[in-house]
Amino acid sequence: MAHVSELIASDIDQYLKLHEHKSLLRFITCGSVDDGKSTLIGRLLYESKMLFDDQLAAVEADSKKFGTQGGEIDFALLVDGLAAEREQGITIDVAYRFFSTEKRKFIVADTPGHEQYTRNMVTGASNADVAILMVDARKGILTQSRRHSYIVSLLGIRHIVVAINKMDLVGYSETTFREIVADYMAFAGRIGISDVTFIPMSAFKGDNIVAPSEHMPWYQGDTLMQFLETVEIDEADHEKAAFRLPVQWVNRPNLDFRGFAGTIASGKIKPGDRIRVQPSGRESTVARIVSMDGDLPEAVAGQSITLTLSDEIDISRGDVISTAEGPAEIADQFECTITWMHEAPLLPGRNYLLKIGTRTVTASVTEIKYQVNVNTLEHTAAKTLELNAIGVCNISLDRPIAFDPYAQNRDTGGFILIDRISNNTIGAGLLHFALRRANNIHMQHVDVDKAARSASKGQKSCVLWFTGLSGAGKSSIANLVEKKLHARGHHTYLLDGDNVRHGLNKDLGFTDAHRVENIRRVAEVSKLMVDAGLIVITAFISPFRSERGMARNLVEDNEFIEIYVDTPLEVAEQRDVKGLYKKARSGELNNFTGIDSPYEAPVQPELRIDTTTLSVEESADAVIEELSKRGILLG
Repeated sequence: MAHVSELIASDIDQYLKLHEHKSLLRFITCGSVDDGKSTLIGRLLYESKMLFDDQLAAVEADSKKFGTQGGEIDFALLVDGLAAEREQGITIDVAYRFFSTEKRKFIVADTPGHEQYTRNMVTGASNADVAILMVDARKGILTQSRRHSYIVSLLGIRHIVVAINKMDLVGYSETTFREIVADYMAFAGRIGISDVTFIPMSAFKGDNIVAPSEHMPWYQGDTLMQFLETVEIDEADHEKAAFRLPVQWVNRPNLDFRGFAGTIASGKIKPGDRIRVQPSGRESTVARIVSMDGDLPEAVAGQSITLTLSDEIDISRGDVISTAEGPAEIADQFECTITWMHEAPLLPGRNYLLKIGTRTVTASVTEIKYQVNVNTLEHTAAKTLELNAIGVCNISLDRPIAFDPYAQNRDTGGFILIDRISNNTIGAGLLHFALRRANNIHMQHVDVDKAARSASKGQKSCVLWFTGLSGAGKSSIANLVEKKLHARGHHTYLLDGDNVRHGLNKDLGFTDAHRVENIRRVAEVSKLMVDAGLIVITAFISPFRSERGMARNLVEDNEFIEIYVDTPLEVAEQRDVKGLYKKARSGELNNFTGIDSPYEAPVQPELRIDTTTLSVEESADAVIEELSKRGILLG
């Protein structure tokens, strides 16, 4: 018995070693709704014998309950795991599946076809080697087919299979197949896609999935499985690229060890190699390469390692370690392509979080150069990017980062945008190149600083940021606060919403995008005035939390005092000193805050003033008292 057990154990070891050394192919399925993506993946799992008996029994039962194939096995149910997907018959989330054949291991991402979930398709495609674009033979190339193809080309996926599915529903017509091939190639040539393989198939019937189809003798090419098992992947190219290690964390288990851990994005490294840490530019030499299996003589792309260096230099999470002779570039302004993934539009000037590798910084789009029409590939002017829009933009960061153009390195050239309030991923982007001005503009040192300017005025400089609905009383209170401070000998300046729009911001309207730019400019002016040592008073509706947060982040923590003039809409509308609410209600004034444009009330303002209980005089006194408590008024 012991001998049998040893044989079994030996067989298992050989099996595991066999699979351990197989190459891994990552691929996605994409396309329009109901083109058969989930059915195809289910068929691949079934044909590769990757289903247990209980899974097969469950999907047979589900096919009777949810299936659309007249009681036959509905392979899509193997993948569509969410109840909402099964009930609607669509894929919502990205579903990842693993399977293996004798020749290769596979990770496949089934990405959504519905236009609303294009953002999920971008997620699934971000690290794929091959894209399978599903096309319904009855419908041909659709807008979503073109959109997904354009995204695939942007993301640098080199191998594309156009799987012309449901050939059984068009009588396995060669003419139909050829027409779709011609249509797609005309589009593919315009977006630079050259490596395209066309396979006519029926995922439901199994035609040309694993075995050649008897129904299409006119097709002599590979089956889908033959293609997936033999297509060349770019692992070797990834290892030949310049070395990049985004630092994930600083490993300091004790005083005798300090290493820098992360997954190698590209290239290879060995002890003795000279490295450069970016963006600081400091250099050192690799002392050891530490892994779970002990020290390594060399490490390559894809390995998770910890590097120790021969010198004690300052390195933190988000830095990138490169070889000294081939370092990454450093900049804080770029041209990039952005795919927008959120229902609320991208607004130039609004602050977002940008995550690239292990680094997270604050970013804002400074200019949308153009938007791409995915059908015609026409470049059109755009002031915002709506859901699923693709645009070429200029973007500015709050600090320099290490990067490579996306065309050279997907890991150090690709980024995501994150909403600062909800923490949701709202966009994905590809860096093209650093803008020239990023290297030409430098901060000039000055000898007289903010502290000196403030001290000479007997005060601490700050921003009093009044926010609230139109008619809340912001301007009246702010004006009285300045009068009281001026009477006490303090140096102030009042920036009022209406007054600023007569000069600095006279070119702006009241759309959301223009409101964002309005506040961005005022915030930058406020920052300069705070640096001048002034107590800056602003009175703006400033309806969006994001822009108020941006204004706060421009100055130091104790220099921004948000004052929420809290007045109910009905009270503000009753006052209606300027007659604006009346115009908005009648339709004469669009994008008016509180009526057809939202106001996002502060969550934790430094001071809240209820004007239904306090007079203007009492409100102003409350502000002065708050300044005194905070030590702003020194004189």
